[in-house]
Amino acid sequence: MRRLFCVLAGLCLTAQVSAQTMHKCVVDGKVTYSEAPCADGRGTTLAAPPAPPSDPQAKADLKRQQHELKQLQKERKQREARDEADLQRHDRRGAERRKRCDRLALDKKWADEDARAAVGSNADKARQRAQRTGEKLALECPR
Repeated sequence: MRRLFCVLAGLCLTAQVSAQTMHKCVVDGKVTYSEAPCADGRGTTLAAPPAPPSDPQAKADLKRQQHELKQLQKERKQREARDEADLQRHDRRGAERRKRCDRLALDKKWADEDARAAVGSNADKARQRAQRTGEKLALECPR
């Protein structure tokens, strides 16, 4: 990409330089060069050198660089699509995990309420169920 930009910038600068007329002026013994004619009108107009012939290799290089650019852009788009799919999958798994943990927390809450309300032989079973539900919650959803 940088190479392509440098080549195009060089071509643009070459085109601009070749189109400009330079003036050589001598003011108080000092030689200056400018694009504008001399103030006193006694300057020398310098002819711009002819543009160098186009390099056939440059055209081939440009085509190759354009092809590389297209390939790199294609690879970048594929990588971005993969990354986006990975991110969505990660978000979906996180949401599923939060939902499962919320469900287990609610089950634990209900089991604790049932254990407090139970009497007799059902109380032991309810306490054991509440304890196991709490252990399951702690195992799957450490906080």
